[in-house]
Formats: sequence, C-alpha cells, structure tokens
Amino acid sequence: MAARDPLVRLSTHTVENQVPPLEAIDLYGSDAALVEGVRRGGADWATERLQAFGAELGSSRVIELGHEANQHPPELRSFDRYGQRIDEVVYHPAYHELMRLGIDSGMPSVAWTESRTGGHVAHVAMTYLFSQIEAGVVCPMTMTYAVVPALRQQPDVTAVWEKGVLAASYDERAVPAEEKTGLTFGMAMTEKQGGSDVRSNSTRAHALGASGSGAEYELRGHKWFCSAPMSDAFLTLAHTDRGLSCFLVPRWRPDGSRNPFHLQRLKDKLGNRSNASSEVEYDGTWAQMVGEEGRGVRTILEMVHHTRNDTVAAPAAFMRQALVQAIHHARHRSVFGKKLVEQPLMQNVLADLAIESEAATALSMRIARGFDESSRDDEERAFTRIATAVAKYWLNKRAPGHVVEALECLGGAGYVEESMMPRLYREAPLNGIWEGSGNVICLDVLRAMGREPRALELFLAELREARGSDHRLDAGVDGLERELRDSSHFETRARRLTETMAVLLQASLLVRYAPSFVADAFCSARLGGEAGRLYGTLPPSVSCAAIVSRAWPG
Repeated sequence: MAARDPLVRLSTHTVENQVPPLEAIDLYGSDAALVEGVRRGGADWATERLQAFGAELGSSRVIELGHEANQHPPELRSFDRYGQRIDEVVYHPAYHELMRLGIDSGMPSVAWTESRTGGHVAHVAMTYLFSQIEAGVVCPMTMTYAVVPALRQQPDVTAVWEKGVLAASYDERAVPAEEKTGLTFGMAMTEKQGGSDVRSNSTRAHALGASGSGAEYELRGHKWFCSAPMSDAFLTLAHTDRGLSCFLVPRWRPDGSRNPFHLQRLKDKLGNRSNASSEVEYDGTWAQMVGEEGRGVRTILEMVHHTRNDTVAAPAAFMRQALVQAIHHARHRSVFGKKLVEQPLMQNVLADLAIESEAATALSMRIARGFDESSRDDEERAFTRIATAVAKYWLNKRAPGHVVEALECLGGAGYVEESMMPRLYREAPLNGIWEGSGNVICLDVLRAMGREPRALELFLAELREARGSDHRLDAGVDGLERELRDSSHFETRARRLTETMAVLLQASLLVRYAPSFVADAFCSARLGGEAGRLYGTLPPSVSCAAIVSRAWPG
C-alpha cells in the first residue's frame, strides 16, 4: 500500500460567508435622524464636537474598552490591608478610561457651561452616542449633569460644589473634593420598604446645631439602591421634625476624614454591569440640607426631572445601535443565493426596526429641545413636563422588544457574548425602572394633566402642528381628544392614554421633519392599522429599501 503524502491535508476550517467586525463606526454622521434633530434643536455649533466624539466612540479602541469594562465588573473593598474601613469600589482601568472620555469631552457639563442655545440638545446627543457603546458609565455622568439645578436651589452649596461638577475633568482618586480636579454626583432615594414610594422613607436626620436650609446634620438609615457609590457626593432624602428633606452627603467630611458611608454590598444586576450599584448604610453620616426643610421631594425632583432627559435618550440609543448591528450583518451575510438585506422579508423587518428607531430619536431630540427652551419659555416648560414623562414611558417599553428583534436578525451570532447584542438586550430594561416603573410614570402623566391643565393643551397643540399632513394622524389626534374628554377610570386607562400620546407625538414629528417615505411608513404601521403586532409586517406599499438605506448608509 502506498504511503499517504504527509503534505496533503484536508482543510477542516474554511471560514466563509462571515460578517466582518463593525468597527470605525461613524456614529454621528451616519445617523441622519440625529444630525437633523441636533440642527432643529439649535445646536449646530456643536457639530464638529459631535463628529469627533462619535468617531472616537465608534473606534475599535473604545468599543473594546466597553467590552473590557463589562468583562471585569467592579469589586467592593470594604477595608484596607490594615483593617481600616474605607468602603471603596475598585474598577477596571477600562471603566476609568470611558469615564475620562465622557467627562473630559464635556458630556455632563455642556448643558450648563455653553452660553448658546442648544446646550441640552448637545448633551443629549452625546449621551445618545455614548450609550450605544457602553451605557454603564453613562449613569454617573447623567447624575452629575442632572444635579446642577438641584444644587442651585442652595447658593452656599452651589458655591462649594458646582465648579467641580462643571470642570470637565475626570479625577478617579478617592480623596476629599477640594483636592480633586473634577467631581461626580450620585443619588440615593430608594429604601427597602418603599421603592418608588419615597415618602415612606425611614432615614432620620438630626441637626448638629442650627436647623434648616444649609445647616449641618447627621443621618442614620439605610438606602437600598445607590448607583455609582464612588461618586464624590450624593443627594438623598431623610426625615427631620418638619418632614422629608433633601441632603447633600459627601464621601468625605469637611475636616478631611472619611464620612460614614458604609457600602453593605454591590448589587448583582441583570445589566449595567460595568457600573457599581450598592446598598448604603448611614451611621452618623455628615450631611448638609439642600432646599427648604420638609420639601425634600420637591428639591430632589429637579434632579430626577433632568435624569429623565437621559432616560429618554438611552432607549433611543439602544434601538439605534441594535439596528446598525442588524443592518451591518444583513449586508454581509448571504442566504439562499443572495445577501440577507436583499431578501424581501428581512428588508421588511429591518425597515420596521428603522422607522421605530428614527421615531425614538426624533422624540428624544424634541424632549432635549424642550429642556433648552424651558428656562425662558413657560409654555415650553409646561409642555416638556408632560412630554418627558410620556416619552420616558414609551421608549423604555419599546426598547427591549426592538433590541431582541434586531438580535434575531443575527441568528446565533447575536446570542453569544462576543457580539454587542446580549449587552444591549440586558441594558434595555434599565431606564424603564429608573426612579419608578412604567405605572409610576403613567400616573405622573395623569398628575401633570391634573396639576397643569395647560400642559395637556400645549401637548395637543404640538400634535396639531402637523394637522392636514396625514389623515391617519388627524384621526388619531381626534380620537385622543375624545378619550381625554372621558374622565372615567382615568387611572385604569393611564397606560393606554400615555401610549397613544407617545405614538401620536412621534408621528407628528416624523410628518413634519422626516422624509415622506419614513413618515408614511410609520403612520401606516403605527396609526393606520396596516401592519401586524410584530416587526416585519409593513405593507407592500412601504419603500423598505429606501428606509434601510437612510437608516444606515454603511
């Protein structure tokens, strides 16, 4: 028998028909809906900044930092090697690099430091871009952005803290605030027994001398959820003799010693894994009252309201990145003799995902514009108050289903951790439970209607700006007005009303500002009853190829 030639080998692993890595992404310039939203919001001056920021975030280096920060989650270090209690969290270097990129670029500060109109629009655009690559580090930056209007209710506190908050300099060191080049803020409201019902708070505050606004106190209590516990200071709630009040709690006392801020444990969370979240024990913890005594909820709600600006942007960002991943895959993967993107049914799915993503982006940018205009326009402030709650509810309900549909476009490749899709899917529910579940937000919509009837009138006026442009939108607005005239069982119907308001606002924005083929597809599918309950059921009349091409030019 002849010997087998040792040089002859059978190939056992020929790689074909695989999708190349999605790197060097132009996150800003390729997103027409975002670019147009920034322009409408008066933030054209930020174009070069956003282009550079989007390019850096989309680089292979930063994409890898996001993966590393999630592969190496933070660790709690309760004591140092000498047995001294330090209550510190140790993060992977990738986390610090991402924080430095965001803060040094001005993401938390631009809304407050930029004198031109559009500061909040620029901030939201940056948040939207960053959330697509790694959302865990966005949480502390969002709270640092949102704390400013709350701090400004207490001028003596503002004088001490605002300069560091707006410094656009990330300083990771665990040292007193006066030694740092820049500061971050967190928030701790939730307690075990109350959750969203913050008035059931059991934490107590005792004055160290004079009481009232700006005075020094000691706190005793337990906060069940405190995100980003290595922030330099936190706003929190505690009871005094005159009721629930707001306090600033720094990690270090004014004398330079560590403030008793005991981290009981870090939460093992579904997503947001690069960011630490903890339970905190106050045990003689030094604090300073912010705002009027007994009106703490009102004070801290200034911070909560501004976090909502970002919790509207985040789900829009998740939808955008999921869509980009799906289209990229479909353009490079061949099935049954042609590219996936050329398959009519896949094209329908992608186009349906694309119109949902564009509607989310348009709504997010409209809310950001409202934050900019609220400071000088009472009507815009009233509109933004109700529209923000409507948008927060709806976009966070839509994000998980959107992301999982996009994940399915990748098949098994989308289900493994090497892709970004599982991380996006785990992240998608987070902002829907931040500061209150969907029910809480819908009840807040009803509260806004009751307390500020003018807000609802202005909301309806915004919808009517597109009057006569699309018969399905006109019919939808007429139907909403009929529903609102029926005040029976308002609380039971709160989700239905909020959903209807959100979809009509999205449709109104697209009809006014998006290409007609996008607006027509959205109105036919979401208002006209011409599509099914799941993605990929757009009617044949929709220009699917044009929608996909606009969504991601590639």
